Parts: sequence; structure tokens; C-alpha cells
Amino acid sequence: QVHLVESGGGLVQAGGSLRLSCAASGRAFSKNAMGWFRQVPGKGREFVAAVRRSDGSTYYADSLKGRFTVSRDNAKNTVYLQMNALKPEDTAVYYCAAGDVWVAVTTSAYNYWGQGTQVTVSS
Repeated sequence: QVHLVESGGGLVQAGGSLRLSCAASGRAFSKNAMGWFRQVPGKGREFVAAVRRSDGSTYYADSLKGRFTVSRDNAKNTVYLQMNALKPEDTAVYYCAAGDVWVAVTTSAYNYWGQGTQVTVSS
């Protein structure tokens, strides 16, 4: 059975930082790509960033480059999303996902999903 569990969300003031973690078990972490998405009420999930298992290559949504950093620790089966200079518009539920395609920015390319973690940025 595949499990992805996110953690690290919370309430932060604008300009602050948070680091999200995604602990993967079983086949999830063996997938070629681990991605982060976010979703606000009434909208679809938006691609944030992805990291490739084999060499740690990363890919970001253009609008988030420079503020967000994705990384993975294969020894810990964990993927991270470091978020800096947070803005109120970053408020969303953040999800991690695992899939085979590199690089994929659509939700349909990912096979496994975590339950999400809420990030709220106050102004």
C-alpha cells in the first residue's frame, strides 16, 4: 500500500517561511517524480514544483521560482518544500504527489496523493 503524508503546514505572517515535508512509503518513493501542488477552495490543483528521484533535478512553476525550493532526501524517503517570502496568495492546501512522468505539471500524471496540509499566510 502506498502512503504519502504531508506535514509542516500552519499559519504564518506574510514574509515568513515554512517548510513542508512529505514522507513517502512503499512504492510511492520509488516513483520517478515527486510533485507539490496547491489548491484553494473553488479552484483546481495548481502545480508548484517537482523533483526527480534519479538525480534530484527540479522544476518549478514560473510564478514561484526564487521563493520556493523543492528537495528530497532518499535516505529518509522524504520530500521537502521550502517556502520563503510567503504572500497571502500562497494560502492553500498543499499536496504532495508521486508519479512516473518527468516532468509533469498536470494532476493526471501523478498516481499517488497525500491528504494535504493547510498553509495560511496572514497579511
